[in-house]
Amino acid sequence: MFCSEISSASGSNLFAVACPKTYARRWNPSAGLQQLHIASADGRKPKSSAISDSLRLLEWDKVCDMVSSFACTPLGREAAKAQLWATTDLSFEESKKRLEETSAAIELLNYGAGGVDFAGIDVMTVKSAIDQASRGFHMDGLEAMAVVSLIEFAGNLKTMVEAAVNDDTDCYNRFMPLAQMIMNTHICNALVKMVRQVIDEDGTVKDNASSELKQHRDQVHSLERKLYHLMDKLARNDRIETSSMEICNINGRWCLKAASSELGKLDGLLLPSGSGHLSLFEPVAAVPLNDELQQARALVAKAEEDVLSLLTDKMRAELGSIQNLLEMMIQLDVVVARARYSIEYGATYPKIFWPGVIKSHNVEGNSLLKRTSNKASLSHHLNEWKLYMRKAFHPLLLKRYRENLQSARKALAGAIYEAKNKRLQGKNIAAESIELLKERVWQLERDPPMPVDFVISIKTSIVVITGPNTGGKTISLKTVGLASLMSKSGLYVLAAEPVKVPWFDAVYADIGDEQSLTHSLSTFSGHLRQISAIHSSSTGDSLVLLDEVGAGTNPLEGTALGMSILESFAEMGAFLSMATTHHGELKTLKYSNHAFENACVEFDEESLKPTYRILWGIPGSFECHKYIREVRTSPSYIVLC
Repeated sequence: MFCSEISSASGSNLFAVACPKTYARRWNPSAGLQQLHIASADGRKPKSSAISDSLRLLEWDKVCDMVSSFACTPLGREAAKAQLWATTDLSFEESKKRLEETSAAIELLNYGAGGVDFAGIDVMTVKSAIDQASRGFHMDGLEAMAVVSLIEFAGNLKTMVEAAVNDDTDCYNRFMPLAQMIMNTHICNALVKMVRQVIDEDGTVKDNASSELKQHRDQVHSLERKLYHLMDKLARNDRIETSSMEICNINGRWCLKAASSELGKLDGLLLPSGSGHLSLFEPVAAVPLNDELQQARALVAKAEEDVLSLLTDKMRAELGSIQNLLEMMIQLDVVVARARYSIEYGATYPKIFWPGVIKSHNVEGNSLLKRTSNKASLSHHLNEWKLYMRKAFHPLLLKRYRENLQSARKALAGAIYEAKNKRLQGKNIAAESIELLKERVWQLERDPPMPVDFVISIKTSIVVITGPNTGGKTISLKTVGLASLMSKSGLYVLAAEPVKVPWFDAVYADIGDEQSLTHSLSTFSGHLRQISAIHSSSTGDSLVLLDEVGAGTNPLEGTALGMSILESFAEMGAFLSMATTHHGELKTLKYSNHAFENACVEFDEESLKPTYRILWGIPGSFECHKYIREVRTSPSYIVLC
């Protein structure tokens, strides 16, 4: 059934790949992948699609969301998410620059720079002001004050950095490259002074903004006083003990509200906005004053508009500087978000390197590194490794654990508070629920996520990880993939110091049960198409992660297919490929090709539980029958092992 399915879905050539006639006769890796490519040529994914699929499988979008949440402004959050998602497009130099920016932001935050909290900047209103001015319209008072807040914030930040540099010249180097960006900022003090002279904090135009405005506002106030006295006089003169007449203002016109039975006593205009048993009417004596008031208010609005137009003209002259200032603040918000995330999770600065540097080193050079003395520098120690991360955490697992622990502690604190209140009221309390919550908190504190060590030699190109299910193989692949993306994007890595991570031009992954209902493909066929797309898109500077390679078919076919796929990646000069598998025969590749290395996830044979540790250089083994006896699996399932 398997063979017929693949033959019909992918072509007759793939039949030969997936169903070798004999296991002893090894499938030629180059020819095999060529066959696989030919079979999927009609639906092969382009490079961008293979990368985006890999990012989705690694859940990189969730990491982007998590990091962007540390930004203080909505535009900062959008920019952070967009920049992180576009990490694949970064060059090696751009990645180095982003890491330098993150380090500088961490130094600023550790310095105690409260001036890097961007929450007080209304970037959306500033953006609206820039849009209005650029389109020839005038901004309103709130937009003007938002621009002022932006400029003043930038000025305060610049002053703070300059003061820090004056106190300690080393601060300039530690704050680089952000210090240079901030200190070179153009601050439009003249615009700030002009706006503050004519606009109040609440965005209203001040009375003294122009003589015309003050004159017309005084006229409005005078007319309003006249109208109030008139209405009060009319209401008092016609009031009887049972009268319900009230003074009110409807759409800027002064009116009276009275019962229908009282309308005959007054001469006025009945308004349609009355409700219930009361009616609104405008006395005839108030009509000319109301008309004059409306005209005066229109003159006030015109005078305010003239003031705002003058401000907008002044701002338009500085529009380029303000636009640059807004963009800089948004970018700083993005960088500081990366720094805050790194501090919050205790992350480590990763030493990244371009794979081409390693490729240029010959074997003799590597041997010289190993002959250095015990007092060799840390740099020499790291030079022995292609990937070095100890106690590395999966960022999403760590986030979920923190959220669960915080939620459990909050629930416990709430239950204890409620119990105290009930005790004071003399009510009975359910002590059992509090004990359960305490047990929940204790369990979470006792069982935090287990970090994993990754130490891959400079000579290794293909890593084969074996071991049982639920042992952490897939999570380990994702941890490496996400750490590589994080370091490339300018984020610190969740691991212990020191950290060395290659700069990969792209991270490709085939993880999980990927079925394509659109193309009527089975899980196995979907994996083959994804691997084919990865093989055709990846380069010698790429990271390739393959989960359960060769799975989805019988062991004989899966073993041959898995071997051929891994050997093909080794032959094409892949810088680093990591694969998990249940096929024990793949462990033998190490003994025929020095580019391969074995690893396994550790399994405690006494407790029959995974330890979630990776043992490097050791092939894995798993005695299924012991596990079945321990979990008391039904005998009908034992045959499947």
